[in-house]
Amino acid sequence: MTSTTTSPTIPSPAPGPAAAPWYTRLWARQLDRYPDNRERRTYLGIVLLITIMLYYLTYVQGTVAAQIMREFGLTFTQYVYVGVVGALVGAVAAFGTGLADRWGRSNVVLGSMLITVLLIAFGLPNAGSKTGYYVIFALVSVAEGVALVASPALVRDFSPQLGRAKAMGFWVLGPVLGSIAATQVSSRTLGSHPEWRWQFYVAGAAGLVVWAVAVIGLRELSPRLRDQLMVTVKDRTLIEAKAAGIDPEEAVHGHWRQMLRPDIVLSSVAVGLYLLFYAVAAGFLVVYLVTVFGQTEAQANAVVNWYWIPMAIALIVSGVLSDRIRVRKPFIVFGTLVSVVGLFFFAQAATDPEATIGSIKLYLAIAGLGQGLMNATWMAGFTETVEKRNPAATATGLAVWGSTTRLIFTAALAIFPFAVSATTTLVEDGPRMQEISTTYAGQLAVLQTVDPATLAAMGANPNDVGAQAKALAALSGKSEADITKVITLNATYSEQLITASAIDQAVLTKMFIDPTNSQAAAEAVQQLAGKLGITPDQAGARLQALASVPVPDLVFLQANGPVVQQAGARLQSISQIPAADLAFMTDRGAAVQQASVDNPKQWRNWWWTCLIGQLLFLPSLFLLTGRWSPKRAREDQLEHDRLVQSELSRLHARA
Repeated sequence: MTSTTTSPTIPSPAPGPAAAPWYTRLWARQLDRYPDNRERRTYLGIVLLITIMLYYLTYVQGTVAAQIMREFGLTFTQYVYVGVVGALVGAVAAFGTGLADRWGRSNVVLGSMLITVLLIAFGLPNAGSKTGYYVIFALVSVAEGVALVASPALVRDFSPQLGRAKAMGFWVLGPVLGSIAATQVSSRTLGSHPEWRWQFYVAGAAGLVVWAVAVIGLRELSPRLRDQLMVTVKDRTLIEAKAAGIDPEEAVHGHWRQMLRPDIVLSSVAVGLYLLFYAVAAGFLVVYLVTVFGQTEAQANAVVNWYWIPMAIALIVSGVLSDRIRVRKPFIVFGTLVSVVGLFFFAQAATDPEATIGSIKLYLAIAGLGQGLMNATWMAGFTETVEKRNPAATATGLAVWGSTTRLIFTAALAIFPFAVSATTTLVEDGPRMQEISTTYAGQLAVLQTVDPATLAAMGANPNDVGAQAKALAALSGKSEADITKVITLNATYSEQLITASAIDQAVLTKMFIDPTNSQAAAEAVQQLAGKLGITPDQAGARLQALASVPVPDLVFLQANGPVVQQAGARLQSISQIPAADLAFMTDRGAAVQQASVDNPKQWRNWWWTCLIGQLLFLPSLFLLTGRWSPKRAREDQLEHDRLVQSELSRLHARA
């Protein structure tokens, strides 16, 4: 039964100093009162917009990765290590974000966001070398790491615990919507603006607009307000009344010692293991679908949406339901189990020859749904665990989370190219191999049909009749003896065969049936003179030479010659393959073929590792604060409301 006690009236504070000039709002952002619901939602909306934009800026390079690799001469492994360097320096920067408990959140977020925007718009597009690109991307990662860890601290400040899961659900939408924004912009503009730098210019311009909006509109709670625990909006009166008695410096004293506890650190490690699949999926799921299932990049991006969209829906739904029934852990457990089921079947499909793209979409949707159910509620539960230690050290606790997960991602990305080494081969050599295979499909079919030793013998000695016979036998289906006889007869009767080919088949048949047929002989002479450009007398002489060829030999050549001739043309077509392409096929063909066999198995093993990480995450739930039972959670809230009323009465009496 809820309390019906009326909140006492707290004496009004003494008049403050005169209002500061309007332009000081550009840096003096602290609120000395807790905002009403409309203002609060506005600030949360600005934080969500910032988060979406920061992830868009982070993911934009992935939309033009192939061009960047070509321009700077990066191999796939080197490109992955660009991300490794970024994750590492981002982890260090995230650890330093704990200073936001002393310096404030909004200016830290806005300052680091501006640096990120400027580096994306002007730095990376003008990187003159591979080293320059590495250095600038590392700086981007530093600024991004600070902003993306400080921003959830703002979400916590403006969301009481009984609205925290919903607020965190919207915040976690940032990576999803940022990824969608990057792919949508690139897919719609790369056709008209194919140069990779243009994507960075667009992202930088959009980032400047969002930054300007945030500079004007974003505020934060004063330390005296944010350093208190707020369970419901009804706590507002008590929090504002107690604010005058709080010393912000004293509140954050020893904040690192308070946050480096097992419930904070181990929970951060556990969620980092859980998010291994998400971290790799965000950067390389398209590569997986292209190299394992033969999807185009456009098709693969469409498939990936089956992971993102269910996750986005589940984030909001789970946040609303969790706040309504006042528990987190049941949603986290259920979401994790759903995600494990989806990931299990998704991993199995990597090596299943009967797996279809439809089934892949289904498994991704299940995994995304489970992660959405888990992620928002875990963020809410984790921030509440931090608050239990010290609400004034929220940014410090989130810094532990941000740096720990990024260090885990760094380690995962460092070993990723070696765990799926076949993908490296397919990404680096596969496109050229595919181009050669498409352009010279017929010629490559010859190379695959004829024994390499035979081809080598022909290359060493083009006049090797035995090697020619073996090659032509493989291509024509005739025996080597028949091939040898055809070659010998062609060499012996080369001129007579030219004569026979210049005469119509019907006329030639009449002459074979009746050598005395003068009309057929006259037609043959006329055809020879016309087709070969010789005189009738010369044509007659050639016709007499043709008559000297034994009929069985002519019949044999007529039956077998065309087939052998076609095989010879196919064999000769090998010379159309450029030497460089042929050398590439010789050097890398076997490796690419083996990589095609190994690639699905390696990816399956990697997905199994991600699945194990999600299972290892489950025991960490016992470290988080919060109830399992909605009934007990409601009882806790009633007790909290009673204590709030008691505290307000005490403050009123003291006043």
